[in-house]
Amino acid sequence: MILMENPNHQQSRRDQLFSIIFHADTKAGRMFDVILLISIVLSVFIVMLDSVMELHLRFTKYFFYSEWIFTLVFTIEYITRIAVSRKPMKYVRSFYGVIDLLSILPTYLSLVFAGSHYLLVIRILRMLRIFRVLKLTRFLSASQVLQKSLQQSKYKIVVFLEVVITVVVIMGSLMYLLEGPENGFNSIPKSIYWAIVTLTTVGFGDITPQTILGQFFASIIMILGYSIIAVPTGIISVEMIKAEQSKKAISGVVCRSCENRDHDEDAMYCKHCGNKL
Repeated sequence: MILMENPNHQQSRRDQLFSIIFHADTKAGRMFDVILLISIVLSVFIVMLDSVMELHLRFTKYFFYSEWIFTLVFTIEYITRIAVSRKPMKYVRSFYGVIDLLSILPTYLSLVFAGSHYLLVIRILRMLRIFRVLKLTRFLSASQVLQKSLQQSKYKIVVFLEVVITVVVIMGSLMYLLEGPENGFNSIPKSIYWAIVTLTTVGFGDITPQTILGQFFASIIMILGYSIIAVPTGIISVEMIKAEQSKKAISGVVCRSCENRDHDEDAMYCKHCGNKL
């Protein structure tokens, strides 16, 4: 007589694996995530060490084996996540699903394209899971405010960038006419590159104006650079204030006892009087 495994028992084990892998509410789940985060840090650290030529020549074999061990572990983890997920394709297309896939692809691509394994540093994005492990999900609301601020200010930023591009093209072209190839301004694109470097106050110093008129225009670009840098900061700051005020207006819960509105989004009790919200 052939013994068949109970389907309910099989489903129960799948649910247990799902809880461990996708949640950090249990001791096993937290342990799994902590081990995963440590493995991610170690794998990224090894990739960075491998880029140091002295260490690469001395420990090539160890770096190679370590890289493949971590890749195989993460591959098994990725496949297991798909297997135990209630909606596998939803996980595959999700942000974490894409990051998990991208974190293992470079090693396999290195079999065809030499050097592509250095792209494994993308694994550091998997560290975003630390918000869930350390119960910091409430702080993710701050990132949502920033995201909304960027969305609201995107048209203003696009207009601002158009103005900046216009300025650097004009100033770069003028510097090409004023300085010329004899002073390092060999072409308009290279002159525009100089204008961008100068406007952003980076100042590499690889190209410098030599004529008095060229230095005068360079001074104008430098002064203009300080005012231009402040513009996008002001735009985004205003939108962040609006987004924060909007969030408080929408999600603010009034305490019936003390009428306080200053509560966290996931708060169940008032932080001032302690009454249930």
